[in-house]
Amino acid sequence: MDLTPHVDELRRDLAVAAEAGGDQARELAERLTAPLESAARLMLFNALSAAADEITNDLAPGSVEVRLRGGEPGFVVTPPVHTEDVEADPTPAPPPVPEAEDGAMSRINLRLPESLKNRVEEAAAAQHLSVNAWLVRAAAAALDGERPRARPHGKVGQHFTGWVR
Repeated sequence: MDLTPHVDELRRDLAVAAEAGGDQARELAERLTAPLESAARLMLFNALSAAADEITNDLAPGSVEVRLRGGEPGFVVTPPVHTEDVEADPTPAPPPVPEAEDGAMSRINLRLPESLKNRVEEAAAAQHLSVNAWLVRAAAAALDGERPRARPHGKVGQHFTGWVR
């Protein structure tokens, strides 16, 4: 999706508003245009991401993701899989995406080694899920399993050992 027309429209609106303020306001608007362009693009990208999150909540188990490619956002839509569209599949259906009790969602940045990222993408695709939905389910399954215990020898801290499937 090309954001340039939207940013250009914002630039024109700023110039029109500055005309009413005279020469000084017009000069100030011209100086502010370049720094505001990147801020406007970021704001539009954040708005698109929030919209995609809302659509994903309504579309679950399908999803909509916003990805940045070449400096421009693009949408990736993963439609929900309907049972009548799929031949008999011997694998059980994945559990639903856990919902927060208050419906609130949070965003985090997660850094993964490239090889692990590729494996996560493959696992999500195999279950016809978005990477986000797959990671939410994996985290919920890990947390619903055995809880981490205190370390031996009476040491209690934030060091945990174990594995996650």
